[in-house]
Amino acid sequence: MIRSVATILLILSLHASAYATDTLFAVAATPAPVLNTPDFPSVFGGKDGKTLQKDSCGQLRSLEFVALPGSAFRIEEEFNIHGRKIFRVTTDEYPYPTISGYFVDAGAVTVSAARPVERRKILPQMNEVISSMKNRAGTSYVWGGNVAAGVPEMTSWYPPSDGPSLSRSDRRLWQLAGVDCSGLLYEATGGYTPRNTSALLGFGNPVTVAGKSQKEIVSLLQPLDLLVWPGHVMIVIDGGNIIESRLVCHEPDKGVRIRTIADALHEIMKKRKPADIIENGGKEFVVRRWYGINVPSIAPRQPFSGQR
Repeated sequence: MIRSVATILLILSLHASAYATDTLFAVAATPAPVLNTPDFPSVFGGKDGKTLQKDSCGQLRSLEFVALPGSAFRIEEEFNIHGRKIFRVTTDEYPYPTISGYFVDAGAVTVSAARPVERRKILPQMNEVISSMKNRAGTSYVWGGNVAAGVPEMTSWYPPSDGPSLSRSDRRLWQLAGVDCSGLLYEATGGYTPRNTSALLGFGNPVTVAGKSQKEIVSLLQPLDLLVWPGHVMIVIDGGNIIESRLVCHEPDKGVRIRTIADALHEIMKKRKPADIIENGGKEFVVRRWYGINVPSIAPRQPFSGQR
């Protein structure tokens, strides 16, 4: 994601009112939205108290991900912004490089001087992962979203000034109810898989598809294989279908959909060639197999600015 100059300047301007904490930690008590700006009130309400800070596609690009309950943070700084306590944090749950920092609202976490135990990551059974994703069909696309039910507390922590007349779409977005492409998989696996496609590109083992035809690739695929490229991922759910959460600008309610593998590959291969690794140009897609194998550690990488 591209960090705005305005965000960086805001953080610098707030630095004088922030203080470096002693070594403090926090644990997510609810699903905890993690933003790349400390200015939550500007994102959720703005100057008039009812305007969401959307981009041209109707998304909140300030949202990085939603930390699952039990996720552990190290508190680096504390800010008071319009009466809300905001922490700048680091977490192993989201190890990607950052310029502006990552921030959580204090209302979503419990604070402790003792280092908390890291959230235990338990991979569900394959059929549970697939069933969970299939149950999300029709769920809205939300950039940075990985909890389909959202965070209802957001409208309490940052109440819209015209709450009763808030549109259904804006209320859903205010509460971050929806998932992006990697967030669909992240939620279904209980946060076991990497949160962004930049890490999914190297997750698991490669399936050799370079130079193969569409028919040959279809014959190689197994459930939960990933068709992934910088910015987007599709997940195989059976011998004939994939599932994805796809951003269609101004139609975010059409996020999660199931379609045939053949249809998906036909579309992909119009623009991208099958490969075993992504080259510098990024005009390829790869297939990664991860379920049921010893997954290698993933080096932190910068998230891509396209779909998640």
